[in-house]
Amino acid sequence: MMIFSKRLLAMLCLSIIGLQSYSQQVDLFKMQDSTNAAENKNGREPVVNTFYSTRLVNSHTVEITGAGSMDFRINHRFAPLNLGFYDMFGLDFASMRLGFDFGIAKNLMVGIGRTTFNKEYDGFIKYRLLHQSNGSGGTPLSIALLGSLAYKNIDMDPSLKVTGSDRTYLTAQLLIARKLNEHTSVQLSPTYIHYNRIINFTGGSTNLFSLGFLARQKISKRISINAEYFYQATRFNGTYDPLSIGVDINTGGHVFQLHFTNSTGMNEHSFIHETTGSWGNGDVRWGFNISRIFNIGRRK
Repeated sequence: MMIFSKRLLAMLCLSIIGLQSYSQQVDLFKMQDSTNAAENKNGREPVVNTFYSTRLVNSHTVEITGAGSMDFRINHRFAPLNLGFYDMFGLDFASMRLGFDFGIAKNLMVGIGRTTFNKEYDGFIKYRLLHQSNGSGGTPLSIALLGSLAYKNIDMDPSLKVTGSDRTYLTAQLLIARKLNEHTSVQLSPTYIHYNRIINFTGGSTNLFSLGFLARQKISKRISINAEYFYQATRFNGTYDPLSIGVDINTGGHVFQLHFTNSTGMNEHSFIHETTGSWGNGDVRWGFNISRIFNIGRRK
């Protein structure tokens, strides 16, 4: 419980520091207005705010961090609710990911992160090929490509003779989204994940495929209800499809994401193919993400 309190205190301090740095804050709604003004010159009206953030719960969306901006992200996943009152329904234990995402260009972003679960390091690059737009010559969909790499640094049995390559996981995703109207957005995410070596699981394959379904329903200008599900076409024995349900609260510079999920991992290979908890067994975790956007580029 002491560790949990210290973590909450640290996050509170970060939020206070962020409020004091208001001059560096990027208001997401103002960024969208600027994008509209720039592209309207070409007779097209780009569709903005398909999702509130570059991630819905665990999965990436088609959204791109704006050029010259940094997205500082804190992701928390607590232990299962079915641990009961003694462990405060899972709140006594937590996994966390700290990440830094950078907008490199208009449709290009990169990011790095470190997760306490399996002590993983990760990095990714995401490029938006098409941006949904209305008007003359408009585009009906937003499409992005994602490539990511994760490295599992946790100690393993020396007798297994695990190499650096064995600890590495590669992911390729095609993100296809459409904002159906002002309130509803959906996304499909065909996913390929490669394991150089399968260590802690049986069955399955070193090449795994899945299909993600993401949906967002706005209930106000700044609040939405979200759902995220991945169907595993190929899977390991004893794993379940990940399902997450949550709420986004957009305050401008912050996005608070509160959710329930059966996944502990927060990188693609771990939350899609290594989820061993089941909603049916009550093995559900409460979690939250905090996204804070900063302007780190030169002001115009």
